[in-house]
This record gives sequence, C-alpha cells and structure tokens, in this order.
Amino acid sequence: MVTQVDRFVHDRMPAVNDLPQFIFERPELQFPAQLNAVVELLDRNITKGNGRRIMLRDARESLTYAQVLGRVNQLARVLIEDHGLVSGNRVLLRGGNSIDMAVAWLAVVKMGLIAVATMPMLRSRELIDVIIKGQISHALCADALTEELQLAQAQCPVLGAIITFSEARRAANGKSKDCPATKIDGDDVALMAFTSGTTGAPKAALHSHRDVMAACETWPRHVLRATADDIVVGSPPLAFTFGLGGMLVFPMWAGASVYFPDGGYTPESMVKTINDVRATICYTAPTFYRRMAPVAVASPMPTLRICVSAGEGLPDATRQLWKQATGIEMLDGIGATEMFHIFVSSAGDEVRRGAIGKVVPGYKAQVVDEEGNALPHGAVGKLAVIGPTGCKYLDEPRQKKYVKSGWNYPGDSFVMDADGYFFYQARDDDMIITAGYNVAGPEVENCLAQHATVAECAVIGQPDVERGMVVKAFIVVKPEFVADEALKIALQDFVKATLAPYKYPRQIEFVASLPRTETGKLQRHRLRQTAAASAAPN
Repeated sequence: MVTQVDRFVHDRMPAVNDLPQFIFERPELQFPAQLNAVVELLDRNITKGNGRRIMLRDARESLTYAQVLGRVNQLARVLIEDHGLVSGNRVLLRGGNSIDMAVAWLAVVKMGLIAVATMPMLRSRELIDVIIKGQISHALCADALTEELQLAQAQCPVLGAIITFSEARRAANGKSKDCPATKIDGDDVALMAFTSGTTGAPKAALHSHRDVMAACETWPRHVLRATADDIVVGSPPLAFTFGLGGMLVFPMWAGASVYFPDGGYTPESMVKTINDVRATICYTAPTFYRRMAPVAVASPMPTLRICVSAGEGLPDATRQLWKQATGIEMLDGIGATEMFHIFVSSAGDEVRRGAIGKVVPGYKAQVVDEEGNALPHGAVGKLAVIGPTGCKYLDEPRQKKYVKSGWNYPGDSFVMDADGYFFYQARDDDMIITAGYNVAGPEVENCLAQHATVAECAVIGQPDVERGMVVKAFIVVKPEFVADEALKIALQDFVKATLAPYKYPRQIEFVASLPRTETGKLQRHRLRQTAAASAAPN
C-alpha cells in the first residue's frame, strides 16, 4: 500500500564504523532479508491456528488474536488512508498499558512507520525534546493524557496531529479488517526508544524489525520459556523496552495472553489481579516484589510460576524474601534500552546466589579494562556485550561512548566468575536507578537550578533498601532565602510539576557549599560517599 519512504531516520543512523558488531550464529537467528515483526508476531499466530486464543484482556473485554489483528488492520488503514503517513514516518504513542496502546503500537509498526512510545508521566518539557529529536508529525494519545502533549505541540509546529485513542477507534469503525502489511527489510527501524542520558539530554535508541525478532529468539526462548497457555501481568510500561518485550512482544511470540489493568498497580491489587485472572507470569522491579511479599504470604498465588525481575539490581535479600513468601525462584536479568532487552540472566536450577546470571544464548559478554582487554575471573571491570541486537542511536555523538571496537558498553561494572556467572557491582556513570526508573542526575539539577531560591545544586543517587536508590539533592540556597522544611517541600513540588514525578528528589540536604576541585569541577564522588555513609545501617 505504501510506496513513499521517509528517510529521516535512515539518514541519521550511526556511521558504519560506529555501529556495534552483530552476531547471528545460532540457527534460530537466521532471518530473511525481508522481515516485518508484526506479521511474524501477529499474523503468523493466525496462520498457526491461534486465532481463537485470547491475546489481550482488561476488566472490560478479552480479545482473541484474530480480533486484535482486525483492530490493528483497521487502525493501520486510518493512519495510511486518512492521515497519509508513509513508511519511515514517526508516530508518538502516549498512554499507559492498555489494549489501545498495544493495538496502536502494532498498527504503527506493521505499516513500516516508527513507533515512539512515551511514558504517561512525562511533562510537556520532556515531550518537546522527544518531538524535536524525532521530528514527529503525528501522535496517538490516551484521551486523559492530551493536556501535556498539547502544551508540547504549541511549541513544536512539526507535530501536526494529535489523535486520541477514542478518535482513532471511531475513525477505524467501518474500515476493512484486512490490511496488507508494508513490505520492509529486516533492518528497517521499527521503534525509537528514548532513554535518559547522564547529561540529561535524551538519546533515541533505534531498533529494527530484525532486532525485535532477535530479542524474541534469545532470552524468551532460552530462559523465560513461556508457553501459549501463559497469562502475563506486570507493571513495566510499554514505553520501556523492558515492558514492550515482557508485556506485548514476548507473549505474542509464545502465543500467550496479556492482562492490562485500569491504572497502575499496588502490591495488593497486583496479588489480587494475579489470582483473579489466574496469571502465570509476572514482570516487575525488585522494589515492588519486596512490597508484594507480605501480601503474597496472606494471599497465596497458586497459578503463578515465573516471576521476572529487571530494571534495577536485585538484592539477594529480596530474592530470598520472595522465595520464602511464594516458593518461586525469581528470574533476574540485566538488559538495556540500547540492546532492546535482557542479555544476562538465569532461571530455576541455574540461579546462583548473588549473581544476575550467565550470558543469554545468542549473546557474548565479557568483563574488560579501560582499554577493552578481557580481565581475569574475579576482577572488577566494565561489562561489554555483543549479539544479534546492539546500540544504534539517532544522530548522537554519544554513540562512540556506548560502542567501542564493535562491543556495546551498557555502563555497568561487573565481576565474572570461572563458571561464567556475572555479579553486578555498580553503575560507572551518573545514572540513578530508582524503583526501576532511570533518572539522570543532571536533568534534575537543571530543573532545580531554575527555582528562584537555588544558588547551586548537585543530584546523586543514595542507596536505599526499598527502592535500590533514591534521588538526593544537595542544595545551596541563595542568602536571602531560608533553608527549611517548607522550602524542601516547595522544591520537591517544583520538580514534580516540571519533570516526570518519579524524578523528584525524595531527599534534599541543604549545604553551605558543594565539593569542587581546584579547577571548579564538581566532585560527585564525594557526595556519593556522603550519601552512602548516611544510608549505611548503624
């Protein structure tokens, strides 16, 4: 149907010399040159006889694979016929985890458009960065989330149309439920995933149709091992690649079913949902499992068989607490937006206490020194990874930092033992990972610096038992203002109103000055030492 091609993204891919090395050694990773991920994941389920199996469900309806395909095709026709979108155009998706959001993603990608999913909590300031970086002309948005997007649109003329989910459904009524997929190459881009940079400026990680399918053929095949009888629940947003894989793409690969809640989860509602829908697989962050554990003791979940933990480091105490509460050995893993999903993981009998796991079949990983030389077992160094997926930033000088000599560097320090198990040590940059969310300290600093009372500030991550880390701000107040509890609350509210609320500093410490070198460079390591000391148990 689509003959024109928008080459905006194609022309801003990394230079060939800056691309990672890709390996497709395993037989399941041999893909044809022409590859449409949605055809493989959705249309193929129909031809395999899964058309009557339930695919997506919420509190109001349950849709079979065949019914979802019909809705996807109708929406695809709206995008192509009514809005004139062509292959390579970017479409912003704004919504929580819902059937509408899932259908929108599938329709966009099936037609060769590029899906740019965004977190519901993002404010207009953050959306502006996404729209400008991706030069996005159209958006599909949940009805309740239009306000911030409209504020962004007012400053971004390139965004010509905001289509609410309800408008999209009305426009789709009467459209044919048959829509031929756009014929595209496997290396054509399917999605653009924005990730916080340590400088605060967002980076757009690009993933092709082949990347999506390669991710399905690695961790889900060899570690997760979901089946068509599984019912999946979880908290990670579809706007995160962790959530996109766990809550949509990987269940489709297995022919399984996904349940989306109305709104977010509490520990109590998650346990109740698992029992109500007889869920078998759960995805969430370690912080949430820790909060769910006492609820799970009081309300056992007999159908639950797999619990996936990712998004932040899994403390062994949380793993053991969950195992005591449920009898389930948690499935841990480390992944990256730039790699699409998990590349180090272990499950069941292969779990080793304190370790995240082994490299997932299809990938190779090693611990290296500053020059990229492999270190001996037991030595602390940087994690380097290659596989069938890898970092491809859009028009981004930081590509050279993430990819070196063909290897991807996710930004973590690890130790590998003689048996190939990887043990997480620390981030080696300024990223703060709190309750599964990535927060760039400089972005919060830039926000706080705009407040009339702030002379200067620094933001770091402080260790925290419940959340892994919390955002902590050290603030020097201008002399004419009083550094008191009221100001602390005012500054927290200011950040919440300006940035996604999860980025606000849960802890604020007023100081007379910030530690700096003789040349004036901020010494973040000293602030981290101070924060770690104050967080340590007596």
